[in-house]
Amino acid sequence: QVQLVESGGGLVQAGGSLRLSCIASGRTFDMYSMAWFRQAPGKDREFVAAVSRSGRITDYADSVKGRFTISRDNAKNTMSLQMNSLKPEDTAVYSCAARRSLSSLSSSYDYWGQGTQVTVSS
Repeated sequence: QVQLVESGGGLVQAGGSLRLSCIASGRTFDMYSMAWFRQAPGKDREFVAAVSRSGRITDYADSVKGRFTISRDNAKNTMSLQMNSLKPEDTAVYSCAARRSLSSLSSSYDYWGQGTQVTVSS
């Protein structure tokens, strides 16, 4: 079992930055690939970024490439998402998720956090 808790959401103006964090419980954090997904009101959940167990491999949605950076610190059981040049269309609830291997498919993830709201004003 892995429990995930996100933090760092908030309200920011367009062009600003936010850093989201996801802390995991348990001693097996480095056995899981991690990802961020987001869901805006009235829309389906969408993939944002993923990082492999070692942190060496990352994957991003085209909509966030060059603006968002995913990273992890296995010694601290944490994963982060640095979001720069934020746009109003980035407004959503952001959730972290864990599974054994890297994937951009939300239905394949086994563990989820409760989500944190990110609101970008124009």
